Amino acid sequence: MCGIWALFGCDCSDLVRCKEALKVAHRGPDSFQINNLEGLKNSMVAFHRLHVVGGIGGMQPMILKKYPHLSLLCNGEIYNYKTVRLYCAYTYRNDNNIKRKCVTSNTLTRPVEPENNQLLDGVFAFIVIDTKQNCVMLSRDSYGVRPLYYVTTKAGVLGACSEVKGLCELPVEGGIRHFPPGHYMFCDIMKNGKVIPSTPTKFHRIDEPPAHLQYQRLELENEETVKRNIRYLFSRAVDKRLMGSRRVGSLLSGGLDSSVVAALTAQKLKEHGVAEPLQTFTIGMNSDSTDVIAARKVARHIGSEHHEITFTLEEGMKAVKSVIFTLETYDVLAIRPSVPMYILCQHISRNTNNILIMTGEGADEVAQGYLHFLEQPTPEDGHKESMRQLQQIYMYDVLRIDRCTAAHGLEIRAPFLDHAFTSYYLNLPADMRAPKNGIEKYFLRAAFAGANLIPNNTLWRKKEGFSTGVGEEGTSWFEHLQQHLEGLVKKYRFARASQSYTHNTPRTKEELFYRQIFEKKF
Repeated sequence: MCGIWALFGCDCSDLVRCKEALKVAHRGPDSFQINNLEGLKNSMVAFHRLHVVGGIGGMQPMILKKYPHLSLLCNGEIYNYKTVRLYCAYTYRNDNNIKRKCVTSNTLTRPVEPENNQLLDGVFAFIVIDTKQNCVMLSRDSYGVRPLYYVTTKAGVLGACSEVKGLCELPVEGGIRHFPPGHYMFCDIMKNGKVIPSTPTKFHRIDEPPAHLQYQRLELENEETVKRNIRYLFSRAVDKRLMGSRRVGSLLSGGLDSSVVAALTAQKLKEHGVAEPLQTFTIGMNSDSTDVIAARKVARHIGSEHHEITFTLEEGMKAVKSVIFTLETYDVLAIRPSVPMYILCQHISRNTNNILIMTGEGADEVAQGYLHFLEQPTPEDGHKESMRQLQQIYMYDVLRIDRCTAAHGLEIRAPFLDHAFTSYYLNLPADMRAPKNGIEKYFLRAAFAGANLIPNNTLWRKKEGFSTGVGEEGTSWFEHLQQHLEGLVKKYRFARASQSYTHNTPRTKEELFYRQIFEKKF
């Protein structure tokens, strides 16, 4: 997890640029660098580094020895870096493990083809600047695990940043947009530094295997073989995400997804000879929250060093303003679960030395885990809904977990969004992946049955929303929140909501409360 920022064609002062670039400093608390680009007028890039792999040589922008006119800013991890390195045969000016972190500049140094982005097995958002050809390229991984926003104007300005807050006060006209996952974009830069506007081009569809999986040949001959392949692919997905020199922790709610991830992480760390036990982390409003009780049992089973964090309604309310600024949204469904997640990540950052955080995000979208999948008329409808949610996950669960961890200098690893695993799972027959006997994620659960990886009742625990699982005394966290805000927000303010906010008018006092905070921040 790092913070990248770039601005081209803007006539604003260096002071204004630096001020904007520093707004994402939390994403890379270890070091910072800001550069004017030699040979490009009105161009500047900045990088905030979180030290995960490599020493001092890991600072960016990176420059290829063979192609010194190329500069690279990348927030990401490339898991097949050895294969790509052999394919490209490049060496680096700073060769201290940079090859492990980002090797994405092959996309400009070879003939420019969309397929080159598909060679990368990993998560990434990157910007490549070519001062010889006077062009810039942006690219983002297939599921948008690493964030990237951009703004372009008719006046020739291009801005890009890991978060909206690094662009929102620039003196430019034009809306800030998500850079779409699985896309790249080339823009030519004129002599005066202005950028010729372009549009993103898709290089990968999530229902198609990317090019780096062209040699993956796994059998589909029978159900038991498929289950074995799922265990194998997911175990590999976890293992490759342990790359790095910082301590690994795991979020644990006691549900299927986080429990399988934590169990395999603990297993793999032992196989790699790591002496320290895996640390797992759970949050709830008290020690009797359903998630806390469930996670405690899993932690005992896998032998992790377990941490239980509790929070009060008052502590949750105190965090709301920070959460809205962190998420850059007033969306109720994003804010509610993000409050306990934000508090949990804050605790991890302040009280432990864990930097890499394993998480179960993505499982519900890939394996049809939400309860509404039980209501899909046919398996094919369930598949379509799964694909729809995966195409939008970068705006919801992935955004939430990225922002809550990044706000505290942590980095997420999400093995359920691994290319090899998702490509295989999503291409299984639709009826195999559909819920069965009223059980969501049935086939994923069945694949791990009998492995003794996690307790059996955890393996078959019914899906429970995060905001519900962290609640107390039969009342979910969001119900506590709603009740409190109902009395906090004045009736007359709510009555005027339609006049104050004509766009997306708040429909509840809770929505109004969040909207007021958002408007003050942005």
